Amino acid sequence: MYSTAFLDIPALASAGGTVQLPGSKSISNRVLLLAALSTGTTVVHDLLDSDDTRVMLDALGAIGCRVEQSDGETRITGIGDNRPAIPLQLFLGNAGTAMRPLAAALALLGGDFTLDGVARMRERPIGDLVDALRQLGCRIDYLGTEGYPPLHIAQGCGVPALALDQPVRVRGDVSSQFLTALLMALPLAAKQQDVVIEVVGELISKPYIAITLALLKRFGIEVENEHWQRFRIPAGSRYQSPGSIHVEADASSASYFIALGAIAASAEGLDLGSCQKGIKICGVGLDSIQGDIRFLDAAQAMGARVSGGPNWLEVERGAWPLKAIDLDCNHIPDAAMTIAVMALYADGPTLLRNIASWRVKETDRIAAMAAELRKLGATVEEGADFIRIAPPATPQHWTTASIHTYDDHRVAMCFSLAAFNPAALPVRIEDPRCVAKTFPDYFETLFSVVQTAAAKVPVICIDGPTASGKGTLAAQVAQRLGYHLLDSGAIYRVAGLAARNAGLDIAPANAVAIANLARGMALRFDGARVLLASVDVSDAIRTEQAGMDASRVSALPEVRAAVVDVQLAFRALPGLVADGRDMGTVIFPGAPLKVYLTASAAQRAERRYQQLIARGLDAKIADLRADLEARDARDMTRSVAPLKPAQDALTLDNSELTVEQAVNQVLDWWQQRQPFASSAKG
Repeated sequence: MYSTAFLDIPALASAGGTVQLPGSKSISNRVLLLAALSTGTTVVHDLLDSDDTRVMLDALGAIGCRVEQSDGETRITGIGDNRPAIPLQLFLGNAGTAMRPLAAALALLGGDFTLDGVARMRERPIGDLVDALRQLGCRIDYLGTEGYPPLHIAQGCGVPALALDQPVRVRGDVSSQFLTALLMALPLAAKQQDVVIEVVGELISKPYIAITLALLKRFGIEVENEHWQRFRIPAGSRYQSPGSIHVEADASSASYFIALGAIAASAEGLDLGSCQKGIKICGVGLDSIQGDIRFLDAAQAMGARVSGGPNWLEVERGAWPLKAIDLDCNHIPDAAMTIAVMALYADGPTLLRNIASWRVKETDRIAAMAAELRKLGATVEEGADFIRIAPPATPQHWTTASIHTYDDHRVAMCFSLAAFNPAALPVRIEDPRCVAKTFPDYFETLFSVVQTAAAKVPVICIDGPTASGKGTLAAQVAQRLGYHLLDSGAIYRVAGLAARNAGLDIAPANAVAIANLARGMALRFDGARVLLASVDVSDAIRTEQAGMDASRVSALPEVRAAVVDVQLAFRALPGLVADGRDMGTVIFPGAPLKVYLTASAAQRAERRYQQLIARGLDAKIADLRADLEARDARDMTRSVAPLKPAQDALTLDNSELTVEQAVNQVLDWWQQRQPFASSAKG
């Protein structure tokens, strides 16, 4: 997961590949609560691992459930007849799928609870649910603004006496989560008589209620649905664990990859690293119980070609440009945000209607989407319950944009698709970590199936003499930007280690075999760690023997050619920071930023001395300085790729700089080369 201040996505050209989606947030948190209310243990498979499910699990553990997680399984032992004996304070982040159902369930269970969340949660309405619970006789107080969390539930030690002789009435036109919360909580009160819920006004997001009803049935609760306006929970209802249950992949998350297939040209035949046509999505299929699967209908109406089966979908571009549509989005309120970005690629204005619920989600999504779409060059009209998007008239009307994400995962994910714009402009996503709410690895998954020309992938080169600090600087710059890291100096050491491990004598006779071995190395740099086939070899390549082996393999022309191929392969989305001695002069001569890092020989000797002393090794500063000066002379006069700054490199003398100062200087230079607003600096 990217935890950077922002993530820059270069202009993308095509897409093709297979993605495995995470579990549904809507299903995951419903299943967790239903398992908690059941007697016995429920084994949950494929549970979504996200911010929302973590706060739900923490809350269930606090109220007395036994929660065990291992090997992709989550075991929930329900609370049965047990109740917390002490007051509890539960923090629920920004998870509406935790706050609303838990509030209802805890109000009926009895006890003393305070429910709170992040600042945005305190702006998300819950008054209609509280009003419905108060009708029953539940005692719930607001601790802040009337109608909004935080809440204090104080029912005493026992199950509250409830007024069940009249239907429980709840509004249905603000959020379907209010009705879902009552449907999951009221079976606790239906032991002696039927419990009836009546919906006031039009029920929005009926597909989400359908999910709730389907899951209640899995846990032994058969609810009578009378035209989506009246729901009857029969007397004698009692939660029964199904033993085990699988969480279907998230259909809302599928929308981004369905849209990707509809928008992106196929990678087939483009020589961009993939030959698969379109996008295959695994984990959710045409028979999904989730309402957002109907996003497929909208995508097809806009021109996508779709096929699928019980647990998979395949999508590829059909009509191009996409067709503008006029759509009532009541049935797919979350996924409809993705259509708003698809509208950027349509042949005319797209109108999305009946989306008033966007106003009370993680942010005011109508206002947020309108603001960010305008940044890209779209003409947008918004109202209380609609948004109308006219795409940029020509490629020249597209503009670069730094997308503010409002701590809203869906804003971040859907706007990543703007990187396919016909003007070939990059897109900046601010606070990419917000996707952790439902899809922590979204960007990694996206980058695994999209392609662009190598020249479009940005590279920062940091070259310099031995002990100048370029490795530390490169690692921290890469971390701050979310870019890949290439420690070119370590590659020969790893190649030598791989040859030794394979039993190959490092000699000209084995040059081709060692070169092939080098090309096939599964090599990754993770900060200070060097990983070979996921094994940490950082210490193994720093020995004296490893240094000698590196010198010997580097003398073999076949190996040098192979290492160049390995280095070039590190240039991957979203970008690369490469450190070495010839990154800017030989390997990536077209890199947009080249830094030549230097420091005085005295300062470098002092740093090397401190490193060795910290490792318990004896050293003399005078000897270290003499060795460094001799090595500088050799590196600067060698016939192949001599050490020297690239003609367009910026020299950075860090003799008197801290690491943080050097990192900030490189990042400042990098920002000066970007087309985004300076206010988004990390």
